[in-house]
Amino acid sequence: MSDATPRRMTGSLLERAAERYAFAPAKVAIPHDAQYAPPVRPEPVEGPSFSARAAEEGRASTTPGRDRTGTGSFSVQRPRARNRTGTVDRERLIEQGLILPGAPVTGLAEEFRIVKRQLMLAARGDAKARRILICSAQPGEGKSFCSVNLALSMAAEKDVEILLIDADFAKAEIPVMLGLDAGIGLLDALVDPAIDVESAIIRTDIPQLSVLSAGTRSHDDTELLASDRTAQILDDLQAADPRRILIFDSPPALAASPASTLAHQVGHVVMVVRADRTPESELREAVMLLDGCDDIQLLLNGARFTPGGKRFGTYYGYGS
Repeated sequence: MSDATPRRMTGSLLERAAERYAFAPAKVAIPHDAQYAPPVRPEPVEGPSFSARAAEEGRASTTPGRDRTGTGSFSVQRPRARNRTGTVDRERLIEQGLILPGAPVTGLAEEFRIVKRQLMLAARGDAKARRILICSAQPGEGKSFCSVNLALSMAAEKDVEILLIDADFAKAEIPVMLGLDAGIGLLDALVDPAIDVESAIIRTDIPQLSVLSAGTRSHDDTELLASDRTAQILDDLQAADPRRILIFDSPPALAASPASTLAHQVGHVVMVVRADRTPESELREAVMLLDGCDDIQLLLNGARFTPGGKRFGTYYGYGS
């Protein structure tokens, strides 16, 4: 983050975030009319902490473990991983204001085309350069909205495979937003070496887009992410398909510790800042916590357009 005096506001969508927060390099602002709306979360169900469907299909096994409270041993019911596919709920995408694959070009789609192009160019390096962490300082700033839209936009590229990883373990929303059955996920693979993380991936019906859910919630998620097994799993995910780009939806940096731990595993961090809401002091504090990554960029969410100003999408017949 730069302490230099910000330049005069030009109104360019590529410069607003950097100018507002005196941050370099400048990145893209997402328009106000595409604000994030939290998805409707399903009601909790009684029973084991994995999908009821997995249990009904007989894919549960008993895995012994150590009681993290120190009171003795216990048995955790975990489903066995297998190859899975899922159909993305297009109507749900529309309801949440997300990009709809195959639909006419919108202003939102154009904004994320610019966001992804900069990241795609940066992802031409080593394996770590193909790992992108989407974060925010506090909840409610639109990081999951931006994570899903970025993944949907990147999946339209010709020579990549996008793996969207739900790393917001406390409030895992990515499968809900896409209308997918979460099942087992990253945390399960970190806890149990017998689980092949590749077989836990949900291959969606959107070409070149896959999802890895958060998995069974744990009280030591940060410690698991800091383990050598995390690095090995991420290397294995990319070795399985050299075209793969990993996009992590992480918890807010000032609300939960996994974000700062994950920053050490990625090549790029995209900090989502909410226009007229995110204080500069909180943004600077969050960036300091994520200094495990050398490349931190800003993405301004909820930006308002000036009356009569130009906006992307109108050239394609979108909007008035």
